[in-house]
Formats: sequence, structure tokens, C-alpha cells
Amino acid sequence: MIDRTPNYLRFLKVFGLGLWMLITLFPLYWILLTSFKRPDQIAEYPVRYWPREFSLDNYASLFQKADFAQYMLNSLTVASGAALVATSIALLSGYVLSRFTFRSKGAVMIAFLVTQMIPAFIALGPLYQMFTTLGLVDSRFGLVLIYIAMTIPFSSIMLRGFFDNVPDSLEEAAMVDGLTRMSALWRVIVPVMLPGIIATFIFNFVNVWNELFLSVTLINSDAKKTIPTALNGFISSFNIEWGPMSAAAVLTILPTMVLFAFASRWIVAGLTQGATKG
Repeated sequence: MIDRTPNYLRFLKVFGLGLWMLITLFPLYWILLTSFKRPDQIAEYPVRYWPREFSLDNYASLFQKADFAQYMLNSLTVASGAALVATSIALLSGYVLSRFTFRSKGAVMIAFLVTQMIPAFIALGPLYQMFTTLGLVDSRFGLVLIYIAMTIPFSSIMLRGFFDNVPDSLEEAAMVDGLTRMSALWRVIVPVMLPGIIATFIFNFVNVWNELFLSVTLINSDAKKTIPTALNGFISSFNIEWGPMSAAAVLTILPTMVLFAFASRWIVAGLTQGATKG
């Protein structure tokens, strides 16, 4: 098929995409640049868009002044645990919402959607009181529990769309061959939906990895802090440690970038699978 788009429209598209890419990537470049500057070069004027010399002082100070490796381990443990459990539970709830019809189904869907419209900080006070009563304040287990509850509604809605895309006949054929409903789900439907399940897990992982308000409120001890809470510690009333904070931000972004790079084909396949009706 011959593309008859005028040349000036092609130019405008390329120019617009280039401008959008520049606006999107420049903050990341500036964070990376700042992380490699010496402390005395960060606030220098005129502004330099390339450092006179690269320095790893900011990265060294992360592990000398604070236990940043422990923060990363805490975030990895909390994010992986919450995302895995929430995705597993949402797999079952999404299946029920897709395959069964019951009286309160519409109310459940509305409730799931409404929870996504409520800012998390509104519930901080009641959550803190409840967790204090249960003895879960300053506990990584308690943090995982609240993240699971926070991500299940989104995961259920997302997985319901993936289930809707899988034909009922596939499951019915498996049950005719002697499988139970649960066996058909795990042995037939789940392998077909694997891209969607991986996409849901990654979105849950990233949301928990970047969450700040709940972790700042519920975690007090330094040894149990997650990365967003540690990054918040670089900002004081009278000073902002731009160098170490930029280095920490780079190390924080890297795991999610690597995760998206290795799982990009699964994410695209999963989102495409959930975007169409089979």
C-alpha cells in the first residue's frame, strides 16, 4: 500500500515525536548527569550540560552514609511479595467477574473502580490507627498486606479484560475432556493468558516499588525503610542533597528499566490481548 501522506505532515510527525522524546528524556538525563557531578559542581553557574569530570562520590556516599543496599532489598522484597500475592488473588477474582453472572457483580465492579479514584493519603489516618491496634506499624509484613489490598482492585479489573478475551469454548472443551473447572483454569486458561498475567504483575510491582505515602507513614525504623522513603530522607528543612539523591534515583530507576526491557514483549502482548474481544 502506497503511503500518500504529504511530506510536510511527515516532517511534523517526526518533529513532534522528537520534541516529545526530548521533553521526556531530558529530566532523566539531568538526574544521571547530576549523579556523576562532584558536590562542588552541582550548583555551579553557568550551568554545564556535560560535567568537566565524572565522579562516583555521590554513589559512594550512598553506601557510606546510609545502608542503601538494605533499602533496595526491602523494596525488592515488599514489591515482589505484594505483586505476586495480589496478582494471584486477582487472577481468581478476575476469572469470577468474567465467567460468572451474579446479582452484586455490577456493584463489585463499581467498588473496584471507585477505589482507584480515592487518593491513598486520605486513608492514612484510619490505616495508621488500625495498624497500631494490630501491631503492624513498622512492619514489612504489614506494608505488604496494605499493598496487596491496594493493588487487588486494579489487578482484578485488568485480568477480567484478559479473561474476556479468552473464548469460553476453550475452557468448555477442557471440561468435556474430564478436567474440573479449576484444573481447566490452571492447565488451559492460565498458559494462554500468561502475557496478561506477567503484564499485571509488572504493573503491580512498579506501583508498589514507587509508592511513598504509605511507606513513610507505616515504617519508622531505618533498617526497614523502602527506597522511596530513603529518597525522601535526602530532603531536609534547610537543604537538599542533590548529588546523593540523584545517584539514588538512578539506582532506583534501573531495576524497573531492566524489568521492562526484558519483559517488554510480554507487556505488549498482554496489553494487546486485553484490548480486543475474542
